[in-house]
Amino acid sequence: MKYSFTLDNLNCAHCAGKIETKLAETDGYENVNFNFANKKLVLESAENVTAQDIQAVCDSIEDGVEVIDNTKRKNLRQYTFTLNNLNCAHCAGKIETKLAETDGYENVNFNFANKKLVLESAENVTAQDIQAVCDSIEDGVEVIDNTKRKNLKQYSFTLNNLNCAHCAGKIETKLAETDGYENVNFNFANKKLVLESAENVTAQDIQAVCDSIEDGVEVADNSVRESNSAEQNAGSDKKDKKTEIKNEIIPIIIAAVLGITAFGLELTVFGDSESGSVGSFVLLALSLAATVISGWRTFVKGVKSIFKLQIDETTLLTIAVVAAFVLGEYVEAAMVTILFAVGEIVEEKAVSASRNDIAKLAQIRPDNATVLINGKEVVKAAEDVKIGSTIVVKPHERVPLDGVISKGNTTLDASALTGESVPVDAEVGSEVMSGMINGNSLIEVKTTKEFGDSTAARIIKLVEDAAATKGKSEKFISRFAAVYTPIIILISIIVAIVPPLVGLGSFSTWVYRALVCLVASCPCAIVISVPLSYYSGLGASSKISVLIKGGKYIEALAKADAFVFDKTGTLTTGELSVNKVFAYGSHSSAEILSLAAACEKYSSHPIAMAIKAKAEKNNLPELSDYSEKAGQGVTAKYNGKSLACGGSKILTDSQKATAEKTASVYVIYDGELIGAISVSDTLRPEAKSVIDELRKLGVKDSIMLTGDKKENAMEIANELKLDSYAAELMPSDKLEKLIDIKKTHKSVCFIGDGINDAPVLTASDCGFAMGFGSEAAIEAADAVLAAGNLKQLPRSIKIAKKVVATVRTNITFALGVKTIVIILAILGIAPMWLSVLADTGVSVLCVLYAARLLHLTDNK
Repeated sequence: MKYSFTLDNLNCAHCAGKIETKLAETDGYENVNFNFANKKLVLESAENVTAQDIQAVCDSIEDGVEVIDNTKRKNLRQYTFTLNNLNCAHCAGKIETKLAETDGYENVNFNFANKKLVLESAENVTAQDIQAVCDSIEDGVEVIDNTKRKNLKQYSFTLNNLNCAHCAGKIETKLAETDGYENVNFNFANKKLVLESAENVTAQDIQAVCDSIEDGVEVADNSVRESNSAEQNAGSDKKDKKTEIKNEIIPIIIAAVLGITAFGLELTVFGDSESGSVGSFVLLALSLAATVISGWRTFVKGVKSIFKLQIDETTLLTIAVVAAFVLGEYVEAAMVTILFAVGEIVEEKAVSASRNDIAKLAQIRPDNATVLINGKEVVKAAEDVKIGSTIVVKPHERVPLDGVISKGNTTLDASALTGESVPVDAEVGSEVMSGMINGNSLIEVKTTKEFGDSTAARIIKLVEDAAATKGKSEKFISRFAAVYTPIIILISIIVAIVPPLVGLGSFSTWVYRALVCLVASCPCAIVISVPLSYYSGLGASSKISVLIKGGKYIEALAKADAFVFDKTGTLTTGELSVNKVFAYGSHSSAEILSLAAACEKYSSHPIAMAIKAKAEKNNLPELSDYSEKAGQGVTAKYNGKSLACGGSKILTDSQKATAEKTASVYVIYDGELIGAISVSDTLRPEAKSVIDELRKLGVKDSIMLTGDKKENAMEIANELKLDSYAAELMPSDKLEKLIDIKKTHKSVCFIGDGINDAPVLTASDCGFAMGFGSEAAIEAADAVLAAGNLKQLPRSIKIAKKVVATVRTNITFALGVKTIVIILAILGIAPMWLSVLADTGVSVLCVLYAARLLHLTDNK
């Protein structure tokens, strides 16, 4: 096989000759040839030859040579990963070295600036493989697989009736450990399971895994299109309500009546020891009936979980209730079961309400479109409409696909996409985006994008995919739940056995206390509320047209103390305008502007257009002998004398010494510099107020990085009162500057809009793309300001801070309450019903507190 390498930094021809000779003498290497001019090394070998093999030979002769493998290996495949939270360059070097030394990995390269790892291998390389290497060197590194695997197909399922977050985590873990399943992610908030596999994955495959962990879960394949889904959902909602009343509420009411009766009888008629066996039998009968009616489903699940050797809240409650009956605490066992059932229903309703609010985000995209075919209107599924088709959008309908108006005039409400409440006028030729609401007029639209690429579809996908990128708190909770329950069980066993063995009381007393500890300890409050907090925050952000791609970026945004801005198209509109006219001698500013506009009369250059727009109301003089040369400006005759208008190239050396340096265009009349015009980008109207708000929110530094001239950058920076700026930067320079800024700040956000901003957006802790302009910028960004302006940036920071605060509050509150109840239980003060409140009661409060994030408003 023929191998090709580049030997960079090899500048010594004598050393090059030595390397070539040594390689030619190596067994197994044939036809070795090195071209010193282009630094290309070519050789043939029957064995596998890697860059490391050539590097070893080069290092033995000349230090500093870098070997790059250019061989096209048919059996090798390139893999790409992002190594997040890797901030130690030394550790990064160790990881890169260890991977390069791993058998089967070739051409390993890690870019510390953008955290991208690239390698090649003939075998399948997963994120778990890379994670293992990273964990052996540096804790906390998060490996994300960015490899585009052609043989992998994405599957999406909905796991209905899965209301236990702890069980959901177990299902996700088991699927992730299944051979052939990759990038498994389950979003508990919307019940969506997404995974990738090279093999065919059916709902039955997922159902089998769910059944092994949690009974009653119903797996629905989202790839199967459902017809008349709205009608079906409406009908099913009505049935669900009737079923809910019949199967849940009524039995609990009956159980509550029986339980309260038993409780009343225990306090009054059968409260003393003289009531005898009759009283005991009556209390047992009433309590047992109330317990079975309100909790039989819970007990069935609990027993099944015991046989599956799984510990969850149903297992804990089942053990506690059975033990309470054995200990003679009949009434308390009944009241605990009833209280648990009520808490479960309230918790489920709270989570369902949040899910419904989140689901409303997807309603901005119509599923059907009215297509014109041979002059007739035909209703088709929007995903079946091809680019170039003509669709009809009737008054007050949502636009189903992106396109251009081909017939009709109207107004369009874009508030669902951009957050702007004022409708915009649209006519033939105007662009429309899916999700907009048509006004009072019927319009015809020629589609320019397919359903999956439409604006609304991209927004929905961004929101749904955001759940796959979890924050540190979410990951901590997943790890915490795995070790927390076993530890609590161990503590409960110790509480039940050790004190009576040392003579501190009876076994029945301490077993009861241990049971209270068990029931109170369930981590569901945290496991449910933390992911829900992040997802609610993502939903709240999307409502104000800020699309954040995951919980980790919410965390980065919340603690950001530096915001770095691009200039053109970000702090400015990207549209040029005249901001100052300089007049010399006896000439007026109006005369200079008119002469320049007359010169630029036939030019379509952006600067010329800005000058003509400024002089629109002026009477322009007539010129003759008009002539334009690229890069040399325009020359003409005015009143028989020469007139020139252009950039600094038209100036003589003496004129350059006196000319205004910030000007873009100069006007020379009869050989004399008579004026100059400064043209610059128009500052965004909201830019100044946004920068001021950032300071109020605790942002230490607002910085601008731009490729524009220093004079223009200085003017913008001074007007906005930025903390610092850097100008005349290439994209690579911007990246270096950003890396330096990150060294002195906790978290850095970058806001940009162009293709050249992609590297900086990737390297920042949270990168914002402006609107849906550059695909490269949106792909590299961690968030999108869909409205294309900065107005909602401060609001998104407020939401991020509230999300993080909510997560911390819920974790602290839940763990605090559980700790107090467990301590009180050990001391014999906490009854069983208090442990249920510490479980389901705390869960309900945490879920409601998290769900409020979806309804954040300006004044909250």
